[in-house]
Amino acid sequence: MSGGKKDVNVTKDKVKKHMAGVVLKATAGFYYVQLDDGLWECSLRGKFRLDKTEVLVGDRVSIIPRHGRVGVIDKVYPRNNALLRPPVANVDLAVIIFAVREPDLTMVLLDRLLVQADYARVEPVICLNKTDLSDGSHRETLDIYSRAGYTVLETSTYNGMGVGELRSLLKGKISVLAGPSGVGKSSLLNAVQPGFSLKTGEVGKKIKRGRHTTRHVELLSLEDGGLVADTPGFSQIFLPDIKREELSLFFPEIERFMGQCRFSGCLHASEPDCAVKEAVGKNIISPARYGNYLQFLDEIIKQERKY
Repeated sequence: MSGGKKDVNVTKDKVKKHMAGVVLKATAGFYYVQLDDGLWECSLRGKFRLDKTEVLVGDRVSIIPRHGRVGVIDKVYPRNNALLRPPVANVDLAVIIFAVREPDLTMVLLDRLLVQADYARVEPVICLNKTDLSDGSHRETLDIYSRAGYTVLETSTYNGMGVGELRSLLKGKISVLAGPSGVGKSSLLNAVQPGFSLKTGEVGKKIKRGRHTTRHVELLSLEDGGLVADTPGFSQIFLPDIKREELSLFFPEIERFMGQCRFSGCLHASEPDCAVKEAVGKNIISPARYGNYLQFLDEIIKQERKY
């Protein structure tokens, strides 16, 4: 009898010692892990420091409790994906935010971020913010990306436009908000969930750029479910490590014409009888988007020739 009771206690002890959660914040060597019963402050087990394992915000981990709400991260589960900037793992949604004015929208940067999100296997949503400042010209941009196949939101924290729709998209997901400084990322988060009270900054009137108002990456819990990263302004403009023949896969409106060109390996640049160029001529594909595709293609080819 006593032996059986001892086995039960050992089993209970093992269950108690391992608890799974998500890393919400990492700073100064400590990791703040969200468990079912709240937030725990954790350090890394020695083996991770020896292996130089990097634990990211968004990682699903297993911890061993020590005392109070202090524990040690014992295991990091495999990731679905990981972004470099912002450094977040297991991201479901990338909300790429650009202002229609102040600062003005730059399509080439938007297209770079879309390529990066697709390469990282993260679903992108385009958010055109500050629509209350628009004279209506932003609707041409909205039409370009909607026809390409992207989800596009129009938002304004001034009049509340699109805030409810954005809140619904974030529900139950790990999301990051990306975009240049000054486009209103923190203001949008404050509108999605009043009470965040995130610090916001004004756009410099002379240089028309926003100050970085967020200093570290942190996942914030949403009342309706889900986690969202309030991140530093996204200024990274590099293209991911893709081959020239792969680039068209990251432009959905170009990918639709795959196999319709005269040459099977068509890059849709200087080749004759190209279905993509024909579609651009008919404005089925946006000339502006196609121009950015050619710019990226040229960058990739020049990079390939270096090696």
